[in-house]
Amino acid sequence: MLELSAFELAERVLSREVSATEAAATANARVEEVEGRLNSFITGTPELALERAARVDERLRRGEEVRPWECVPIAIKDVLSTRGVRTTCGSRILENFEPVYEASALANFGPDPIMVGKANMDEFAMGSSTENSAYGPTRNPWDLSRVPGGSSGGSAAAVAAGEGWWALGTDTGGSVRQPAAFCGLVGLKPTYGRVSRYGLIAFASSLDQIGPMTRDVRDAALLLQAIAGHDPRDSTSADVEVPDYLSSLESGVEGLRIGIVRELTEAEGVEEAVREISLRTARSLEEAGAEVGEVSLPHASYGLPAYYIIAPAEVSSNLARYDGVRYGLRVPADGVHEMYRRTRARGFGDEVKRRIMLGTYALSAGYYEAYYGQAQKVRTKIIEDFRKAFTRYDVLLSPTCPTTAFELGEKVDDPLAMYANDICSIPASLAGIPAISIPGGTSRGLPVGVQLMGDYFSEPTLLRAARAAERTSDFRFHLKP
Repeated sequence: MLELSAFELAERVLSREVSATEAAATANARVEEVEGRLNSFITGTPELALERAARVDERLRRGEEVRPWECVPIAIKDVLSTRGVRTTCGSRILENFEPVYEASALANFGPDPIMVGKANMDEFAMGSSTENSAYGPTRNPWDLSRVPGGSSGGSAAAVAAGEGWWALGTDTGGSVRQPAAFCGLVGLKPTYGRVSRYGLIAFASSLDQIGPMTRDVRDAALLLQAIAGHDPRDSTSADVEVPDYLSSLESGVEGLRIGIVRELTEAEGVEEAVREISLRTARSLEEAGAEVGEVSLPHASYGLPAYYIIAPAEVSSNLARYDGVRYGLRVPADGVHEMYRRTRARGFGDEVKRRIMLGTYALSAGYYEAYYGQAQKVRTKIIEDFRKAFTRYDVLLSPTCPTTAFELGEKVDDPLAMYANDICSIPASLAGIPAISIPGGTSRGLPVGVQLMGDYFSEPTLLRAARAAERTSDFRFHLKP
């Protein structure tokens, strides 16, 4: 059963060949087998998974409607609110926090998501390696001495190891796509506003987006179908009709125009093997009938510094709520200001403190225009670059990240080296466009991700191109370790 894709498992449960309870028990057994080596989860929920699976089976027995995705066990990044289940954001400051409501993405999924656990993550989604978690680092199932990427590293490791057939992660500057690339998975960041952020604990509100992490592109299309949709409780949610993402998935790329992004493919630090695999993917799409050319995003190289001003600025605002008064950790002290100081000093990790300070500085009087104002102008230029590129091409292609998975501890003491992992993924995040990472091959025994980007709400076209690229690749999903 573990070798099946989520789509295939759903078909078998709906046809009553296997039960949802059997699927949940299989996932639980796999978690028990490998979790000690991986640390994919902060909170395991094996009993809850079995309870919900039993309810799904009962609904099937009674002839009630059960949608395909409801049959498949899932891992949920620990930044999404889950009613009655601990939600920590990878931080000590929320160590015992239990939300009283469910995130909208999970509510859309169905009444009984078969959740096997809350996946480990960099604290408040700030990081590219899942080494910033207060609950210990997650290890890459492909090589236990390496990182799984971040911040959704626990979600990626869980899917790669078969601790669930798929997972939900969140992507602010690449946190779905980069760990998917490092762990040999498909990771999709939808258009900003395509999936409701209600119940997603905020990092950077103008950038955060929930996305699928799956074994293949068809599973990603199915999971996006489950979570997408307008939500009046989220003012940034787009009131745009949700299409059938599976209907045109197998249509191929005949006549599709694909542009290779020069600035991202040739960026400083991109390994030669990563570049070659990206170009090989482009050639395979051309052989499949696509028109392939080169395109320029002149301001893409400024995306990284702009992002690391805009995102920390939003962090400094969003994380001000963790003050020891309303919920979460409280460290007693004489006087409210000393209580604030002690609570935040003990509750937040180093990377979170670093970004709060960076953001507060960038927003401070006298520096606002020089830093935050300029960064927003760069963001506008990047949006304009994409708008121009999409008048010529339907899909843009680049590496997902400059390297394969690096070793645990290799970059944890060098923030700038860690931030540079996001150089290829950040431009799409700043523009708010959809982007997907697919495995393009391997280098030195480690997976390499190739990124495809599309115009706003062009997920059907993007998924179709990704599916075609997946079919031409010699990479196939296999459980690790």
